[in-house]
Amino acid sequence: MSSFASTYEAFPMSNYDDDYDYEREHDDEDDDDSVESHIWQLLLLINPGDGEGALRQFTAYRETVGEEGDDDPIRIVAQVTDWQASFEVEADDTRTLIDAINELVSRWSEVEIDWGGDPGDDEFHEDIDGPEIFSRAFDSLNERGYTLWAREAEEDDMYAGWITSSRDDEAMRQLATVLGVNLRLGRDVT
Repeated sequence: MSSFASTYEAFPMSNYDDDYDYEREHDDEDDDDSVESHIWQLLLLINPGDGEGALRQFTAYRETVGEEGDDDPIRIVAQVTDWQASFEVEADDTRTLIDAINELVSRWSEVEIDWGGDPGDDEFHEDIDGPEIFSRAFDSLNERGYTLWAREAEEDDMYAGWITSSRDDEAMRQLATVLGVNLRLGRDVT
C-alpha cells in the first residue's frame, strides 16, 4: 500500500463528515471522486505529518466554499493555506520567496535549507532569482525527504508552491492531474 493511501486511510473523510451540521450542496457525500474529497487529499499531502493542520484548513475551505461557491477550489486552497502549507509571492521578491519557503519548512524542526549564502544580506539577493531559490530549496529539502513543488499561480508575475513528503511525489502528480493543477518540481522552475 502506498504511503498516500495509508495517509488517506489514517484520516478518512467519513470520520469528519459527521462533524458538520449543514447540508452539503456541492457534492455527493458518498462520492470519493468529488472535488471536496480531492481537496482533502491535497491538504493531507501538503501538511505532511499534520492531520490537525489539514483538518483546520479543510474546515476553512468548506466555510469559504459555503460563502463563495467552489468555482475555483485551488484558489480557495491557496487562500486557506497561505503561509501555513502553501505560498504565493511576487516573482521578483526574492526575500519574500525565501521567507515563505522558510516559514513552511519551520514546521519540521529537523529541516533547514542551505541557501548557499546569507539571505539577510543584500548582496545575496543581487545574485539570485526565483528559479535559483526554488532549485536550492528543492535540493536541500529533497535530501531530507521532502519535495518542493511550484504550481501555476493565477497571475504570471507570481510564484506559488507547497511542500510534500517525497514518498508522496507520485500521489501529488496524480492528484494535480485530477484537480487540473499545473505543477512542477521546484528544481524545474524557469
